[in-house]
Amino acid sequence: MNTRKLERMTDPEVEAYLERTETGTVLVPIGTTEQHGPHLCLGTDALIPEEICERIAPELEALVAPRVNYGVSDDHVGFSGLAYLNQDTLINVLEDIAYSLCESGFDDVVFINGHYTNEAPIKVACNNVMRDLPANKYVYGFPYWMALSPEDVGEYLSFDAGWHANIGETAAVMAIDEDLVDLDKAVEEVPEMPRDIPNPGALMDPVFFGPSTMYRVTDSGIWGDPREASAERGEEYFDMITDAVVELIEAFQDVRDDLYIKERPKNESLF
Repeated sequence: MNTRKLERMTDPEVEAYLERTETGTVLVPIGTTEQHGPHLCLGTDALIPEEICERIAPELEALVAPRVNYGVSDDHVGFSGLAYLNQDTLINVLEDIAYSLCESGFDDVVFINGHYTNEAPIKVACNNVMRDLPANKYVYGFPYWMALSPEDVGEYLSFDAGWHANIGETAAVMAIDEDLVDLDKAVEEVPEMPRDIPNPGALMDPVFFGPSTMYRVTDSGIWGDPREASAERGEEYFDMITDAVVELIEAFQDVRDDLYIKERPKNESLF
């Protein structure tokens, strides 16, 4: 098999893959098309999870589906070039993707999310689909940074490192293609946020959810300081992230037969 990208494979190649693998796993990168400051491309949140999926696919014996370039990003309304879906639309899109991939032979459909406000629709879509699937089919997803340790996520995407178009995202895109980043235009911007509460990170939910919130709290569209980003640093981040994502998926696939000690109650199935 010369590629693990589903869009570049033939039907017989996919069929052969499904026949020889114990768990037919397909990774689906989910992102957005939205501003990432004056220095970083609008496809950042889709490019990063796609790169992660392509890097981890051989270790997981998985295939990579075409990325979803649109997500729930109306918090960026006001900036130029934004193209987004509402939550119900994204839920429906992800449900259809999951159903069809399971129907065509995959046992595990894993959404690897690259954008914060996609998280709720992904969870709803996975839950809805799992109600209809046979017990041997699994659909699940998570933001790729969710797999990181608190120390690593603190360095990559956090109150200290910044939340958007920051050094982590900028370095990661530079590792993919330095031509997509104009570091000379990068600026530092850190909105004033209270930190004297038990969990300052919990403020991200009310801050990011809602129309134009990112537009209203930043001038540049940046939340952090990307100016010291580099491709080398991006490679370090990808090593850290890919190891963690592989460990998380493998842990679930290895342990679930032991965790689920009772058969799932039968639902009407599409299969």
